[in-house]
Amino acid sequence: MPAWEWALDIVGAVLLLALLYGISLIVRRRFLARHGGTFELSYRVRSEHPGRGWLLGIGRYSGQSLEWFRIFSLSPRPKRVWARELLEYSGRRAPAGTEEMSLYDGHVVASCHYGGEALEIAMSEASLTGFQSWLESGPPGTDWNRR
Repeated sequence: MPAWEWALDIVGAVLLLALLYGISLIVRRRFLARHGGTFELSYRVRSEHPGRGWLLGIGRYSGQSLEWFRIFSLSPRPKRVWARELLEYSGRRAPAGTEEMSLYDGHVVASCHYGGEALEIAMSEASLTGFQSWLESGPPGTDWNRR
């Protein structure tokens, strides 16, 4: 078989794998959203350098926790899970500098604390309103004196 036929077969296989990967991402997103409550949510992994360390993802409310899934992963399991009772909202700010390029358009950065540790997540204004409502609407018997 000539070399150009091998090259053509390799290019075809790579295109087929890319198509299958794209379809798998769409199916996964539908699978995660089947019960509703999903939204675009970015998570800041590293905060050593200003404006850097953001990962794009999907957030989902699941009972008493907020689950975060990486956007380009095929895993059906969340990468991070934050329990409502340990999560505390501190404030919000607009993306600054290079953060504007790292985050989805129109998102704001929410500063939180999780178990005493600083946590930054970014979401749309509407999702932030829903996030604040979710935090405040704990189940009966929760501590209402919490911020």
